[in-house]
Amino acid sequence: MKIDVAVLALVNYAEKAGLIEKEDKIYSVNRIIEALALDGIEECSVPENVELEEILKAILDYACENGLCEDSVVYRDLFDTKIMGLLTPRPSEVIKKFFSEYEKSPEAATSFYYDFSRKTDYIRDYRIKNDIKWVTKTEYGDIDITVNLSKPEKDPRAIAAALKCKQASTYPKCALCIENEGYAGRVNHPARQNHRIIPLTLGGKNWFMQYSPYVYYNEHCIVFDGEHEPMSVCYENFVKLFDFVKMFPHYFIGSNSDLPISGGSILTHEHFQGGRYTFAMAKAPIETKIAFKGFEDVEAGIVKWPMSVIRLRGDSAERLCELGGKILAKWRGYTDEDAFILAETDGEIHNTITPIARFANGKYEFDLVLRNNITTKDYPDGYYHPHPEYHHIKKENIGLIEVMGLAVLPSRLKTEMSALKDAILMGKDISADETIAKHKDWADMLVKKYDITAENCDEILQKEIGIVFAAILEQCGVFDRTEKGKEQFLKFIASVE
Repeated sequence: MKIDVAVLALVNYAEKAGLIEKEDKIYSVNRIIEALALDGIEECSVPENVELEEILKAILDYACENGLCEDSVVYRDLFDTKIMGLLTPRPSEVIKKFFSEYEKSPEAATSFYYDFSRKTDYIRDYRIKNDIKWVTKTEYGDIDITVNLSKPEKDPRAIAAALKCKQASTYPKCALCIENEGYAGRVNHPARQNHRIIPLTLGGKNWFMQYSPYVYYNEHCIVFDGEHEPMSVCYENFVKLFDFVKMFPHYFIGSNSDLPISGGSILTHEHFQGGRYTFAMAKAPIETKIAFKGFEDVEAGIVKWPMSVIRLRGDSAERLCELGGKILAKWRGYTDEDAFILAETDGEIHNTITPIARFANGKYEFDLVLRNNITTKDYPDGYYHPHPEYHHIKKENIGLIEVMGLAVLPSRLKTEMSALKDAILMGKDISADETIAKHKDWADMLVKKYDITAENCDEILQKEIGIVFAAILEQCGVFDRTEKGKEQFLKFIASVE
């Protein structure tokens, strides 16, 4: 596609997508011409219904060929975001439209905003569709598995350039700060010219909402503090979770824990994650009913789930927050050496909670997942963390999304499972291939367990990866899924009173 055609095709796309009006077209063409260091373009016919990915590829190829952009994924992402930013409405316009739609319904507002984030290419649909996804049936329900391929890995040139960047640069302080809106980015920070955020008031404070550019599940949103404050799990944030649910009852909302090992990767900026999706944990039933003195109006129980989860249900969000705060306060200082639960060692606290709030079946629900981040000599990465025998599948922290039953697995597994399939079917020495040697013991078990053929190998590998993930979640549960573990769990619940 010639550059003249690509420029006009992009402007036509922006008009059809509602990013610009008809009266903005010439202005928008000239903005793009300027960005491409062109004097002008020739009149030409533009094919109908050209995909955005194809249009941007043509523009990026031109930019690389003419010295405007280095030909690597990091630099191309910086450049095409700059181009899309020229066609993205101002924040005030987006906010006005969002709350205009909200007057119709909360669903109308989020549907508009999610669609807008896709049309501006902030959410790159053409990458996300490459993610590998499947479902594994387990005793806990259908577990979602995804191998994330939509987040591009940095190439060596970009990594080298990032090392030369000013290390003192603290603008924006992190990827969640409000200063990212419209920011041009750099090799060690993503471009965000097409990024727009929505202001919210939660717990009387200024918070904001955006969507995740990597969309691990439907309408995956991030809700974050307007100030760059560290993560905290506390009663005040329980209130904020339910303030959000009251605004958007069709969304769930949850928080990672506030301690390393037991939570997500960003601990420096207070944030939640939510969306329009029902995870396996939300579908899991109560297996043991419990009660808390003074909270007879609140339904409570232990959830049938590999991790240790207390579910609260009731008509009053305020009462759930009050009881949740009481449970959290007790758990922070709770020690049971027989269960290997230590509240602190050498002054380091270990107990925290992953909270999840939702409105379901006419009542507010609050899931409190008990977490502990203690390490030992045998488990230096964390005792309630994926154990070494499963690191060949996943070594990373088990955060909010995984807690709820969606495994976000590293992109390396696509290549490794393909090579492992070939090795199994061909009878190759798995240990001789450094790419898949880590999987040898697991593969030997699979060969003994199944009659593996070319037709069923992929299905078996996916099924067994799901089984591994369920086992990892069990390892992250602070109370074992045994009779003794249940007794220890009930002992803690009794201590809350």
